[in-house]
This record gives sequence, C-alpha cells and structure tokens, in this order.
Amino acid sequence: MNGERQENRIALSAGRKRASCLLKCAVAASAAAGVVMSAAAGAAAFMGGRRVFMYFTIQSNIAVGLICLIGFLLLAAGRRPGNGWYAVKFAGTVSITLTGAVFCFVLAPTMGRDAWNAQNILTHVAVPIAAVADFFVTGICSDLKRSSALFGTLPPLAYAVYAGIGYAAGWEFSPGRSYPYFFLNWGSPAGAFGFAGELPFMGCGWWILIMFVLVCLVGLAYLAVLERMKTGAQRQR
Repeated sequence: MNGERQENRIALSAGRKRASCLLKCAVAASAAAGVVMSAAAGAAAFMGGRRVFMYFTIQSNIAVGLICLIGFLLLAAGRRPGNGWYAVKFAGTVSITLTGAVFCFVLAPTMGRDAWNAQNILTHVAVPIAAVADFFVTGICSDLKRSSALFGTLPPLAYAVYAGIGYAAGWEFSPGRSYPYFFLNWGSPAGAFGFAGELPFMGCGWWILIMFVLVCLVGLAYLAVLERMKTGAQRQR
C-alpha cells in the first residue's frame, strides 16, 4: 500500500528542486538573522533581549527555519522527504502564516512606526512569504489531504496553553508584563470571555477561538490549493 502511494506521488522536477532549495535557504537565513537581531535588540524592545525565545514569533521562526534546513539537506543529498516531514512542514507553514498575519494586521497597527524595524520585517514578513511559497513548491509532491487541516492548529493551541501557564505562574515575557501579546492578557478588563472599550477589546477566550477558526481556514485553503495543483499536475503526466 505504501509502495503504491509512493509511486503515485508527483516527482519533484529539477526546476522545483532549485526553487525549493533557494526558498529554504532564504527561510533559514532570514529566520536566523531575525532571531539574532531580536535577541540583540535588548529588553527595552518588543520581543527583545533574553526573553525573546518566549514568544510565538521567535519559536515559529526557529521551527520553520529548522524544518526548511532539514528539507534542504535532504534535497541536497538526493533524498525525497517523507510524509512526516511534509506534515510537519504544513504545521510550520500555517504557524508562520499566523505569525505574519497577526503581526501585520493586529499588532503593527498598535505599535506605530516602531513596528517596521529590520528584525520584525524578517521574522514577520520575509520568513512567512518564503515559507508559504516553498510549501506550494514542494507540497505538490506530498500525500497531504484536506483532513490534515487540524494538524496545523496544534502549535498555536500549544502556545496558548504555554502562555496561559506563564501568566498563571507570573513569568515575565517582558519587564513587568506576564503575557506575550495583548490578546493573551488574562488579567485585562475583558478577562476570559468579556468585552472592554480598550485593548484587548475581547477576552482571551474569544481571541483564541477566533485564531483557531482562522488557522483552520488557512490550513483548509492551503490544502485545497495544493489539491488543485496536484490534480492539474497529474493530468499532465
């Protein structure tokens, strides 16, 4: 059965392989540079200093950077990534999409001009764009199905639990702040499922629910596009 599935998988063409190698290098290099620059920015900066690794942005950048680096090494060695790698790649791609979307449309508007520094552009724009592009370049050769969509929700949900534990335990994500992002501040006037006339406007539970739905929709959309790409490629075989 597994042998038949391997035979039915679309082969990675030389052009796709070159494009994927370039994109994977771009992801790994941009993620590494962005993380180092964020850590070097100091505790006064948003997501800066020694606590930088407590943020989903940095964690998702490190994860997708490592995933792409492993994929690059496999391709360079002439080996075909297995289904496990593609599943993890999908989860990493959805997570880094969330990182970019939340920063650009939720966080950046509250930060003003300070939002668009070099490290934020690398970790929230460059890495997500390159990672998503690489997902479609290589994903056409995977066995991913639409039923895999929920797998992409695991990292964000795990981080929400992690941040909640951190808040309850009194961890400092930044000086004097026991939460990483305003929408994960359980002590805000909105509480868990309330509403307020100031940030975060809604309780953390609502934010997490909205994020969960959006992540599901993004995962389903990516897999639907991938399915159409596979169908088109198979017709040309």
